[in-house]
Amino acid sequence: MQAEQPEHKEIVVGVVSDTHGRLPPKLLKVLEGVSFIIHAGDLNTPDVLEQFRQAKKLVVVRGNSDLHHQFRSLPRSEVVQVGDVFIYVIHDLLDMEIDPRAAGFQVVVHGHLHVPHIQMRQEVLYLNPGSPSFPRMGSKPCVALLRINQELVRAELIDLED
Repeated sequence: MQAEQPEHKEIVVGVVSDTHGRLPPKLLKVLEGVSFIIHAGDLNTPDVLEQFRQAKKLVVVRGNSDLHHQFRSLPRSEVVQVGDVFIYVIHDLLDMEIDPRAAGFQVVVHGHLHVPHIQMRQEVLYLNPGSPSFPRMGSKPCVALLRINQELVRAELIDLED
């Protein structure tokens, strides 16, 4: 998918993963102003997929818990271009069969762990938005925003308990 980008205008992308059939009301409120949403898998129910599709343009990949027959057509990975930035989306990093840097990606969005995390590795931004519904390892319910202006990318984690 390629997102439209007016010259020198910041694009805000909502990033979520591991909703597991639940959409906390604050999650949709945080995502109201974004240009589109990336969901890194484990929606679990068609209802959640439909709510996201109604809310915004959606890029979604299939997670290991997305067993419903409606999810069979979802890709295991997806590539998104926003301006000059290429984003690789996958649910579980252990399933990634590419070298993101060599492939020209600036961002890798992933889920599966339910723990929010932002890390730069070999000039690639790795972003796990955690889970808004079932956080693990002492983390809080969370969603992320990617702020993209031309080739500049910033990631921000939003605590849904605040």
